[in-house]
Amino acid sequence: MSPAVVIIGPMGSGKTRIGKRVAQQLGVGFTDTDALVVAEHGPISDLFETHGEPHFRALERAAVQRALETDGVVSLGGGAILDPATRHDLAGQRVALFLVSPEAVEARLGNERRPLVKDGLTSWTRILAERLPLYESLADLTVETSFRRASEVAEEVAAWARQSA
Repeated sequence: MSPAVVIIGPMGSGKTRIGKRVAQQLGVGFTDTDALVVAEHGPISDLFETHGEPHFRALERAAVQRALETDGVVSLGGGAILDPATRHDLAGQRVALFLVSPEAVEARLGNERRPLVKDGLTSWTRILAERLPLYESLADLTVETSFRRASEVAEEVAAWARQSA
């Protein structure tokens, strides 16, 4: 079994919101690896604060492994691709990269739930610059989500998934 689509991309790019719509259009389930971690271990910000990023990344890796065993749409946390084993697991999967502009994402970062972007747009921009080469190396489809309706992006990704099946 293999996911219909794996969605990767930076924080705030719409992976969860749009991914749910993609799954609905394809008639499959949806799994968000961050949601799996939260359901089993509590808020990500608390995990970072109490146990540190390496502990969170280990929990995230386990969630990614479980999610990739499904046949639905899988949304990975923004940093999941930092793990070499996860990058290896994405080989042969249909991977959609969601990108968002700094202007569009700025309003989406205004909460404390994202421990890596406490400095807001400055941190987000630095993290994206560090991760972008990895994202691009893994992606089969790149979709700009900045100022597009979620339904429009979902239709595009679902059509691509059907075509590439």
